[in-house]
Amino acid sequence: MAEKSVPHFQNSAGLRDIRVGAKEFMCIGALPPFDHPHVFLDMGSDDEIICPYCSTLYRFDGALKSGHSAPADALWVDSEAA
Repeated sequence: MAEKSVPHFQNSAGLRDIRVGAKEFMCIGALPPFDHPHVFLDMGSDDEIICPYCSTLYRFDGALKSGHSAPADALWVDSEAA
């Protein structure tokens, strides 16, 4: 069975906003162990959304590859899951 990967983004740098190449994703807040509950965010037809936990403003950027972010290190990859 193939699984659809949902990108996870983090904001340890405390940036006001992060540009993302996905409209559906998870926000984890800061890097573990300082993360908040991993919350699924769906922009729907909008181009931005605010995380209800950490107040990070995520803006959709169609120029970014799907699942990528600007800054690039805002994309979180769980090294334990690999």
